[in-house]
Amino acid sequence: EVLQDGEQRERPLVLRLLTRRVGELSQEARAQIETLSLEQLENLGEALLDFNSMGDLQTWLDGNG
Repeated sequence: EVLQDGEQRERPLVLRLLTRRVGELSQEARAQIETLSLEQLENLGEALLDFNSMGDLQTWLDGNG
């Protein structure tokens, strides 16, 4: 239950941060992010600080999704 709460809070935040960082997300990228665990979301939240483009996000998803 607590884990689900964390995911419900974390996922929208990560999506908003990603959109600010790399621009509007594709449906495909959103779909991949929807399947990430809480731990993966937290890792993505940290990693996105170094992203400069949508390609950086896709590379991360390909390696961590």
